[in-house]
Amino acid sequence: MSIAEHPIVFECEGKRLVGVVAQPEHPLHPAHPVRTGVVVVVGGPQYRAGSHREFVTLARALAAEGFAALRFDVRGMGDSEGVPRPFDELSADLAAASAALAHACPSIERLAWWGLCDGASAALIDAARPQKLPLAGLVLANPWVRSEATFAKAQVRHYYLRRVFEPGFWRKLLGGGVPVGRALGGLVETLSAARARGAVEEGTAGGRERGTEAHSRPFQQRMRDGLEAFPGPALLLMSGRDLTAREFDACVAGDTRWRAAVSRRTVSRVDFADADHTFSGAASREAVERATAEWLRRHVEAGR
Repeated sequence: MSIAEHPIVFECEGKRLVGVVAQPEHPLHPAHPVRTGVVVVVGGPQYRAGSHREFVTLARALAAEGFAALRFDVRGMGDSEGVPRPFDELSADLAAASAALAHACPSIERLAWWGLCDGASAALIDAARPQKLPLAGLVLANPWVRSEATFAKAQVRHYYLRRVFEPGFWRKLLGGGVPVGRALGGLVETLSAARARGAVEEGTAGGRERGTEAHSRPFQQRMRDGLEAFPGPALLLMSGRDLTAREFDACVAGDTRWRAAVSRRTVSRVDFADADHTFSGAASREAVERATAEWLRRHVEAGR
C-alpha cells in the first residue's frame, strides 16, 4: 500500500508541538478507510525519529498496513516549544497529540498509544484519562519501572549469574584479567541493595491508596493503577537482551496487583529473544512492526 507523510503543528498549553503523520495515500478510500490511529509516545530524551530512526520505520510500516500514525516531539524536545518535563508529566502532551491526529485524519474512530521505555510508562500513567477519541489500545515496549531494588535484582539475576556461565569470564578469571575482590565486592553490594531497597519499597507500596495526590505516589504505582483502570486491550513487547525488560518482570513478580493486572485476558505479550532495548536489529524491528499491526487488527479494530 502506498503511504503519504506530512508534518503537522499543533498546540499544547500555549506551546507549538511538531509531529509527522504517516497514513495510507488515500485514507478516505471508500473500500479501505482509515479507522485506527496510533500515537507513538517517544521514550527517553530524544525526538520523534527515535534511535536508529525506529519510529520513522514503525510509523511507515503501520501506514502501509492501513493505519494512521503520528510521531511527535513533546514539549521541550526536538522541534517543539516549551520546557522539557519528566515522562510522568506528559498528560497534556499526549492529549494534544491524540486530538491532533484525530483532526489530521478525520476518518479515524479510535486511537492506540505505542510507547517505548518511559514512553510506555507515560502511556500507562495516562491510560484511563478521557481523550477526544476513545483510547482503544496500548502497545508497551519494555516499560520503564526503574528503582534501586528492581535494578539490583535484575543485575544479580541477568548479569552476574549469566557471567558465571560464560567461558570468556573464566578465561579472564584464570588469566588474572578479572579483579576478584572488586567483582565480589560489587556482587555483595548489589545483593545488599536489592534486599534493603526491596524491604523499604514493600513497606511503602501500600501506604497510599487511590484518591491521594497523584504525584505524591511512585510512578510505578501510577503505571499499575493506569493498567488496572484501562478497560481496553494492551500488548507488551519485551526484549530478551534488555535489562529494562528484566526489571519490569521483577517488578511484576514482586507485586500481587501488578501480577493480576498483566494476567488479565485483555493483556497480551510477545517476547523477542534476540532483541535489544530499542529493537535495533532489522529482524527484531520488522518482527515488532508485524506483531503491532497484527495485534491492532485483531484486538483494537475488532473491538476485543
